[in-house]
Amino acid sequence: MTTRTERDSMGEMEVPSDILHGASTQRAVLNFPISGRPVPASVIQAFAHLKEACAGVNAELGRLDPSIADAIAQAAQVIRSGLNGKAGALVAGSDGRQAMDHFPVDVFQTGSGTSTNMNVNEVLSNLACVEAGKPIGAKEPVHPNDHANMGQSSNDTFPTAMQLAGAEAISESLVPALRRLRDVLRDKAAAFAEIVKLGRTHLMDATPVTLGQEFSGYAEQIEKAIGRAESASLALASNLPIGGTAVGTGINTHPDFGSKVAERLSSAMGIAFAEAENHFEAQATRDCVVEASGFLRTIAVSYTKIANDLRWMGSGPRGGLFEVSLPAVQPGSSIMPGKVNPVICESAMMVSCRVQGNDLAITLGGTGGVGSILELNVAMPMMAEALLDSIELLAATAHMLVDRCLEGLEPNLSEIEHHLERSLMTCTALAPVIGYDEAADIAKSAFKNGSTVREETLRRGLVEPEELDRLLDPGSMTRPA
Repeated sequence: MTTRTERDSMGEMEVPSDILHGASTQRAVLNFPISGRPVPASVIQAFAHLKEACAGVNAELGRLDPSIADAIAQAAQVIRSGLNGKAGALVAGSDGRQAMDHFPVDVFQTGSGTSTNMNVNEVLSNLACVEAGKPIGAKEPVHPNDHANMGQSSNDTFPTAMQLAGAEAISESLVPALRRLRDVLRDKAAAFAEIVKLGRTHLMDATPVTLGQEFSGYAEQIEKAIGRAESASLALASNLPIGGTAVGTGINTHPDFGSKVAERLSSAMGIAFAEAENHFEAQATRDCVVEASGFLRTIAVSYTKIANDLRWMGSGPRGGLFEVSLPAVQPGSSIMPGKVNPVICESAMMVSCRVQGNDLAITLGGTGGVGSILELNVAMPMMAEALLDSIELLAATAHMLVDRCLEGLEPNLSEIEHHLERSLMTCTALAPVIGYDEAADIAKSAFKNGSTVREETLRRGLVEPEELDRLLDPGSMTRPA
């Protein structure tokens, strides 16, 4: 591997010649050989948006030569195009490299994300060097600190970038996926509206419901999940730390810098961003990320409810409920021929576990004494990865549930009718007429004798047959009398 010599404030470093980052990033690569997982590409994308906006504002405020601001903006656009797969190598001579190869710093790095901020600054600088016909590492026309980082600190840029990435992922990926899931559940609720089935509480027989009512509950869970996702996005978008620089005081930046950057980001990304009202809160804590993750955790819990219910209703086919048939998407056993398992439901439930685990990691990262200490949170890269992982998993799972489970789900009417006919809990409809105690005794006798509530009631002569037909009509039990 050929190298070039780059320099930073600590001295010289050898950097791979076909890589665009500089000495500061290379030190971080050597310092943190932990997971092999770099900071997510969506955070780098957000950084590119942020750096372009910052350069534009600095030029607008008369602090940065417009030609340098343009060079930064052009380099930022190259980064975004490369990460979007819309361009090949970011620079000639690195044809064997992927765009993310230039952003290699491990997610388990300095807790402020300084290494990633400098990684972005150095790549911006070197892209500008190449465009200007200068050698990589020349630091002109764009210097990584003096220009790409002008009026900024890692302490306000990294938290801003993670919030930009999270808000964008929720708005562009998660919310549309949830809307699709909700719509399919609503369609199923309408299609199953007249299918009366046995209700269950505590996994025990209860009074009837319609299959449509059950699915309407699932649809409402996801409707509320959409609101929660939108609230999560708002929590992230409405509290940008940019403008606080090192410790929230705004040292070395213009007092209007943060608000103007937020305006440019809003225009560029199509999301309403706002500068934090209090930079000391916005940088010393990650409460907005903890809040957003809490909304995501609730969505994950909703997934578990829906997936587990479908798994139960599809259990069998001979020894379970088998009220619905789940699509057979793959063989279920390497030893039992013909076995088909509810693998889509299981996948969704594992995603829920992971999202809840991510939420715990985010909560710990935001906790005082662990991540949030005095003027700065120092667990941000880990929190960013966990947040974005949760968003990506929840969005992908919504599509999976639609495509691989719900669209092909069908009710098994014969099994539904069989369970309903043998239910003892239809005696509940008799209680207002014959009293609770008598109705309970009928249920006990029917269970003991292997008979039905109808048969036991007729045997005792407590209700005329016509009246009994009315009382025990399953459909009438699915709505208020």
